[in-house]
Amino acid sequence: MVRVIMGVKGTGKTKQMIELINTAVQNEHGNVVCIERGPKLTYDINYKIRLVEASHYDMKDYEFLKGFVSGLYAGNYDITHVFIDSLTKIVPSEATDLAVEEFLDWLNDFGEDNNIKFTVTISADSSLASDGVKKYF
Repeated sequence: MVRVIMGVKGTGKTKQMIELINTAVQNEHGNVVCIERGPKLTYDINYKIRLVEASHYDMKDYEFLKGFVSGLYAGNYDITHVFIDSLTKIVPSEATDLAVEEFLDWLNDFGEDNNIKFTVTISADSSLASDGVKKYF
């Protein structure tokens, strides 16, 4: 299952993400992971969350991010929820790129196969989202 939170800067995406992350750590029976770009969530989320700083890795495309997510799961089969904050900043791209839609579809399939939930934020005007992205709202 994939859920996308999309909006322009200043619309409360990060605040909503922090609330969801902290709720997930209390309600999930497995491990919760958060992939972010920059250390902005370090002091706002529960210490039990596995926080991954994406800028430490050279994520140039979505193929790399697919391998990264797969590797996280291969190293820990107890992961039940992955949060990805600012997807199009982690992998430099535009929210209207077909690659974003394809990545979200891959995440959905991967999540269904492995019983993992994904919550993703994208910084862009939600009215610009394609139908393929909107289905995850």
